[in-house]
Amino acid sequence: MSYTTRPGDPIWTDLFTTDTDAAIAFYGELFGWTADIAPEHGNYITFRKDGKAVAGGMANDGSGGPNQWTIYLAGDAEKTAQAVTAHGGMIAVPPMAVGDLGKFAVFGDNGGVGIGVWESGTMTGFEQRGTVGDGHWADHVGAPSWFELHTRNYDEALKFYREVFGWQDPFTIADTPEFRYTTIHSTTPMLGGVMDSTNFLPPGIPGYWTVYFGVEDVDASVRKVAELGGSVVVAPDDTPYGRLAAVTDPTGVRFSLGGNKS
Repeated sequence: MSYTTRPGDPIWTDLFTTDTDAAIAFYGELFGWTADIAPEHGNYITFRKDGKAVAGGMANDGSGGPNQWTIYLAGDAEKTAQAVTAHGGMIAVPPMAVGDLGKFAVFGDNGGVGIGVWESGTMTGFEQRGTVGDGHWADHVGAPSWFELHTRNYDEALKFYREVFGWQDPFTIADTPEFRYTTIHSTTPMLGGVMDSTNFLPPGIPGYWTVYFGVEDVDASVRKVAELGGSVVVAPDDTPYGRLAAVTDPTGVRFSLGGNKS
């Protein structure tokens, strides 16, 4: 499905890791990704699926926070940074140009959850991305296909992302004590959403963004994760939105898997 990126849309994701060689091997085996390394940009990794850019990666030398996947939303880096501080967030990495590729920054939102912004130059983000509003995860194997904020700060987070990143038409799917969820858009491609995870998050964890990668068979992929040295956080389960699971790579970085129902 073709799409036009709108302000606040997920536009890129990259992996911050203490073991880039192991990451290249792990995600290559799991998703069939190849990796290009750019010495001119600090050995930044571009992961590709079928030749198309799907994610990035960079080395963590131990001075810049934990290993993690970071999600970047489309926007003007300088203006977004100003809006972040004006609406209760914080700047973790100030706006920084990456040659002519674009400009990025990383923030903490008003609930303390990390999120980035990417202002496109010659690099315009994902060259392949799933749009799983139709539920056909298996059509997007190896591609980032859904982006989800788990937060204790649900109502305030929705206000923050509307005001800071320009989300224009979020759509509330459910609003009950058991399940509160709002998608980024009200129409396909919805691209991602926000979940009230107050009752599910471990003590001391303010929340997190997670990226779902499409796979052909979630159960087989979960077994592969374990074989490759990763671990299972949430076992595969059929949901109204497909068969889903949460896992970690060998360095403990969490991500999610989505596939068609069993």
